Amino acid sequence: MFDVQIKRIHEYKRQLLNIIETVALYDQIRSHPERDWTPRVKLFAGKAASSYHNAKLVIKLANDVARRINADPSVGGLLKVAFLPNYNVSLAEKIIPAADLSEQISTAGLEASGTGNMKFAMNGALTIGTLDGANIEIKDRVGDDNIFIFGMTADEVEAKRANGYDPRSVIDGSNELRQAVSAIASGVFSPDDKTRYAGLMGGLYEGDWFMLAADFDSYATAQRAVDTRWNDRDAWVASTVRNVARVGWFSSDRTIREYAREIWTVM
Repeated sequence: MFDVQIKRIHEYKRQLLNIIETVALYDQIRSHPERDWTPRVKLFAGKAASSYHNAKLVIKLANDVARRINADPSVGGLLKVAFLPNYNVSLAEKIIPAADLSEQISTAGLEASGTGNMKFAMNGALTIGTLDGANIEIKDRVGDDNIFIFGMTADEVEAKRANGYDPRSVIDGSNELRQAVSAIASGVFSPDDKTRYAGLMGGLYEGDWFMLAADFDSYATAQRAVDTRWNDRDAWVASTVRNVARVGWFSSDRTIREYAREIWTVM
């Protein structure tokens, strides 16, 4: 399975959530080699603003995680990770048609819209995402059974922030999350600089404004549902066909006709 997240690197887009779940999956595969794991290639790409320190750390972490996992023979053939450099339209034209799973996992309420998820769906990739941005419209079009929705709604995010969210208790209450965060923070993936990601992981304990910890267990559960669907080839192919057929609603022809009729009133 080609599992893809390509977009600008930003904390609200939560590439870090994807990386942490990848580390948790890596740990689970090593701990339980007897299970029938679904082989995955995790692909990341995107650029960070020149002064955005945490975004650049996320890129560095993705590469460090890839280096460790790809060199581990115990997960060979089951998990690979790559961060593709110099992301641009030409690279997207190669990645999007190859994708099986589209990661659209921004914190609910923060993604204005986004069209990347539409491009993935039109090319047959299934979406795993929050109820945010264009995911909401895609869900309405393709049907609940043909998209993997997880996590809090925008209203739930606001309520959790207003009511005194304690990320430390959430992290401590999730074995997979706690172990993954601890491994990253302690330098397992950065042996050349053991403290490289201590601050990045400490930020999750101290504030977690973008709700990575709060949504982690729901995200991990959705990923295992993806595995189940993938292993039922007829069900997976049926969902991809429905995605391709039903996202035709997002075409420019329909959009322009609607604007002409309802906004420009020229029809």
